[in-house]
Amino acid sequence: MSVSPLQVLFEDNHCLALLKPAGVLTMGDATGDVSAVDLAREYLREKYDKPGKVFVGVVHRLDRPVSGVLLFARTSKAASRLSEQFRKHSICKIYHAVVEGRPPQRQGELVDWLAKSEASNISRVVKQDAENGSQEARLAYRCLKAAAGISLLEIDLQTGRSHQIRVQLSSRGMPICGDAKYGSQTRLDGWLALHAASLTFEHPTRHEPITVTAPHPNNWDRFRLGTPDGQRI
Repeated sequence: MSVSPLQVLFEDNHCLALLKPAGVLTMGDATGDVSAVDLAREYLREKYDKPGKVFVGVVHRLDRPVSGVLLFARTSKAASRLSEQFRKHSICKIYHAVVEGRPPQRQGELVDWLAKSEASNISRVVKQDAENGSQEARLAYRCLKAAAGISLLEIDLQTGRSHQIRVQLSSRGMPICGDAKYGSQTRLDGWLALHAASLTFEHPTRHEPITVTAPHPNNWDRFRLGTPDGQRI
């Protein structure tokens, strides 16, 4: 098993943060394809010459076609404490997205109620209703750059619902480039222009803030973007 697709961004005795490429699963599924968990486990086994099954704690996930910072726990104590931070939404999650169209304002907040269909694996914006299993979804956005027909948004994800960024932007006429499931007309080869750019969390034992950042994938070079006022940079 090769670990070459994954780049280590941060590592210590309790945490391991990787740059997950688009197209790689976070965890294994029915396809049997190699996942980021598999690669992380193999990396730790080889680096530290560990026998048997190496512990890799999954504390959050990225969708398969999404790239960026993916954090794992290396100990059960870290897994419990990091998972609690994700549950409480105390972790700062910053994403970058290239979308079709432009937002009505350069920055703002989107608040919706979302429900997911397990059969179709699609989330949708719904009215708040206890019977439909809806959950509140919040994010803040800022337009970083723009060009004809597309915009680069920085997104502060304040909750963590299934496909949240994808459905909230699409519902406002700004589907993420490559996201045919949510209405994008831009065709990309199995990836979305959605990237987990940074993650800030409290270290599970040192109790100090740690920020991990990930550069955009090389395939983002295809997007030629200017500033929000339309001038090239």
